[in-house]
Amino acid sequence: MKLKDIFSKDRSQEIEYYEGSTQKWLPVKEFKDGVIVMKDGRYVKVIEVLPVNFYLKSETEQQNIIYYYASYLKIAPDNMQIRVLTQKADISTYLERLGGFLETENNDECRNMIADEMSFVEQLSYNVAVKKRFFIAFDFTPKGFDKAYTFEDAKRYLEDEEYKARRYLAQCGMEVLEVSDNAFLTDLFFAMINKYTAKSMKPGQIGGMYDEVHTMDTNTF
Repeated sequence: MKLKDIFSKDRSQEIEYYEGSTQKWLPVKEFKDGVIVMKDGRYVKVIEVLPVNFYLKSETEQQNIIYYYASYLKIAPDNMQIRVLTQKADISTYLERLGGFLETENNDECRNMIADEMSFVEQLSYNVAVKKRFFIAFDFTPKGFDKAYTFEDAKRYLEDEEYKARRYLAQCGMEVLEVSDNAFLTDLFFAMINKYTAKSMKPGQIGGMYDEVHTMDTNTF
């Protein structure tokens, strides 16, 4: 499932941006108090869930996990979506530390062991070492409410849904991370949109994420 599939809907009232800019494609208007404000008027909440290894649990524990997870699905918002972000594990820091040990180690046997470890870790990372992050997203859609609403109304509704998820998933042994700052969302969206470059690059300041991006027309030169 693509990022557009989760967040894109009718955007007929969106502000016009430069053709080819990220702002024109991205359905997000802004991040506010940990809430994603969409261009189509919706408000989206994303929470990160730390998983458990189901197969390492006893049979009784597995049954409890299934029961409480099924119970949560019965009361979860109809528009709830689950997304998994998969990236190769970042081993650069570990390799740098091993490299430092290698430079200062005088014993040849120890140096060979460190070199073998570095080679093994690099090969393992290239083939299979990945990290997975799990997210749940749900939104507040104004069209579903008759009365006038404010941002605080939307935020309160989303916080209630987050509380329900936190309570039920805790019964499954899973921890829900609190997402209340915009920096987290900035990093998350950067990693989603720039899946490969995000391994070596980090987004700049939050304000800079919304600077207008101009594409260069080489035919004018």
